[in-house]
Amino acid sequence: MKIKKNKAFFTSKLLIKIGAVADAGGIDAYAVGGYVRDLYLQRNSADIDIVVVGDGPAFAEEVASSLRTTQYTLFKSFGTAMIKHRGKTIEIVGARRESYRGHSRKPDVTNADLATDLARRDFTINAMALGLNEARYGALVDPFNGMADLEAGIIRTPLPPHQTFFDDPLRILRAIRFAAQLKFTIAAPTLQALHDERERLTIISQERITDELSKIMGSEKPSIGFKLLDETGVLALILPEIAALKGVDQIAGYRHKDVFEHTLKVLDNVARKSGRLELRWAALFHDVAKPQTKEFKKGVGWTFHGHEEIGARMMTGIGKRLRLSQDTIAYIQKLIRLHLRPIHLAEEGVTASAIRRLIFQGGMELDDLIILCRADITSGNPGRVAKHLGNFDIVVQRMEEVEEKDRLRQFQPPVRGEEIMTTLNLQPGPLVGKIKKAIEEAILNGEIANEHDAAFDYMMRIKTELLSD
Repeated sequence: MKIKKNKAFFTSKLLIKIGAVADAGGIDAYAVGGYVRDLYLQRNSADIDIVVVGDGPAFAEEVASSLRTTQYTLFKSFGTAMIKHRGKTIEIVGARRESYRGHSRKPDVTNADLATDLARRDFTINAMALGLNEARYGALVDPFNGMADLEAGIIRTPLPPHQTFFDDPLRILRAIRFAAQLKFTIAAPTLQALHDERERLTIISQERITDELSKIMGSEKPSIGFKLLDETGVLALILPEIAALKGVDQIAGYRHKDVFEHTLKVLDNVARKSGRLELRWAALFHDVAKPQTKEFKKGVGWTFHGHEEIGARMMTGIGKRLRLSQDTIAYIQKLIRLHLRPIHLAEEGVTASAIRRLIFQGGMELDDLIILCRADITSGNPGRVAKHLGNFDIVVQRMEEVEEKDRLRQFQPPVRGEEIMTTLNLQPGPLVGKIKKAIEEAILNGEIANEHDAAFDYMMRIKTELLSD
């Protein structure tokens, strides 16, 4: 890839002003790290990383004054500062040296020069700097040939990779994340070090691990990252349930598909259709219980009965371990439970009652469920895929017709509990719920319309029977 200079840098009034503040204070200032990388890759970045050879927080105060903003935060004990300005986040740090102790990724920090600061960075493509002072504005400082690696599409560490990953094992996941996001190749020595130092990830907080996983998941083709996680042995450490999906069993000529490979195909298929992170998590875990439910039946082959319900239950523990929110866990569980329903309808026959129930159960997640179910249709046989997709299209068409007529997606009982109690002179209790459930079932079975008067009349017709039970 041929890298071109980004003209926006050389015309940036913000960066020129920061450079002027540096000149006025006799300080050397540089744009560094991810901002420089993305600048050359023509990628938009809302964050600007600045290194100064000197006191970072003091310089940040001068910059904030020049920009006439009070939206800044100083972290003097860390030698860093953050400024918010017109939608940009400017992070300023004094050039520093870092030294690590084995039990922690938090370094001891001392002041240093620019070369030392760049050497402490994770990868060569993030270890470049552009001068901001007027005399050398835009001059590239690239002591580790990061530009050559950027052009070649290579992830490589500036220092020996084992040292880099031992010092800060979060960089193991960052290497894989950058490879996935940028579609770069990890250099062989770096890849080997990822594998060798993977156990160091045990000192990283789960929140940081999940954050990197989410960024891998959010890439254009997430399977790139997950294959690297697997290849380096990292997957078995941080997502053992997904690593357990690997492998194919064969008995009497019957083989089942490799669930890990299938899952990655589903994940990529979903990623092509939706950027919603929660939906991608659901795609990753939709078959998580298949290893536990795998059974060989003579004359039938391999079955995975109940894997959708068991998988949904497994997500309670998995989601908590990953520090996912309760709402996200509930969303993933819902899609796991329902992901076979549309496919079964396509195979068994599309009845209006079954369609109503699916719409009702899917609710506001129905569109996401449809995306997941389409993505779940994978095969090496294009004809088979086309056939299944065609059958699925029929189900979706019927769902749209029924939804337009019955308005079940945002279903609310047409007759509320208060009205039931007032009309039938009942106290709060199970009987009220029983009547509401009977009305709901009548709507889903197509016996009455999803509207108040029809539901009220139905309640009055069945009240004697229900109240006498």
